[in-house]
Amino acid sequence: MLVLMLTSAAFAQTAQPIPPNQSPQDLVDALHTAFGDHHSRAVHAKGIILQGSFTPAKGATHFSKAPIFAGGTLPVTARFSDFTGIPTIPDNTGDANPRGFAFKIKSKDGADYDFVNHSFNGFPVATSDEFAVLLRDIGASGPGVAHPNPVEQFLGTHPIAKTFLTTQKSPASFATATFFGVNSFQYINASGKTIYVRSRFVPRAGEHFLTPDELHAQSTGYLMEEIAQRIAKGPVSFDWYVQIAEKGDKIEDPSIAWPESRRLVKLGTIKITKLIDDPATADKQLLFLPGKPHPGIEPADPMLTFRDKAYPISFKGRQ
Repeated sequence: MLVLMLTSAAFAQTAQPIPPNQSPQDLVDALHTAFGDHHSRAVHAKGIILQGSFTPAKGATHFSKAPIFAGGTLPVTARFSDFTGIPTIPDNTGDANPRGFAFKIKSKDGADYDFVNHSFNGFPVATSDEFAVLLRDIGASGPGVAHPNPVEQFLGTHPIAKTFLTTQKSPASFATATFFGVNSFQYINASGKTIYVRSRFVPRAGEHFLTPDELHAQSTGYLMEEIAQRIAKGPVSFDWYVQIAEKGDKIEDPSIAWPESRRLVKLGTIKITKLIDDPATADKQLLFLPGKPHPGIEPADPMLTFRDKAYPISFKGRQ
């Protein structure tokens, strides 16, 4: 899975120890080290933007007082994407996993509620500092580097990251993958009751993945092409669930998935209905800030707050 990543950036580098307390700028730089600086998004650079709506489920306000759950259908801007910061990455490679699904809901008061998710239940590492180490090791492990190279050494001591980078399945369509919000949020209802949750978005079309041979037989743009063709025929829908944490679950460690025995509660449905007009302009202007706090929804994982500081740096670099 790492083959493309390791041949796509500037690799005449030597792995260096990464000090703790990496800054948001350090992380963006580390993403560019791994994937190259293409004056695009530092990660999930290749994507397609669409529009649709969100309809909350009855009873959603029992779990959060956020206005988006109060009732009525609200507009949505969504973006499906491939992994890496390489805007020309082929869809038909495992290196493009995990696939991304980010969207913003526009509430009646004009506020944006942003959610960033990917097609794997978990993150490769626990912290932003560790993620920077992994990225810089990827960037230092190109052709000609002796084995075990830096990324191989990293994966040898980080089994969760190895699982993340080597075991993912490729979807037949963006519409047939479940997407996970791997960072935890704190939800507060009108009575002040607090729960910790992680989101997942389950496709109404069902899950459908490709074998490696089936994937390689697809075109380099098959996911972008397929979703455009599918949307032209009818809407694509995902049911939004939150998984509720119980005592002992890791709230601040996105690399640890919570047990499937944890309760799932449906909060509503995302319905994607059309491609956005003028996609080039829209892509340049679109920024997601998933860690922004709102009444009834607050970040619980510190990585969310860190991401909210890093994303605007990447956004500025692609203007």
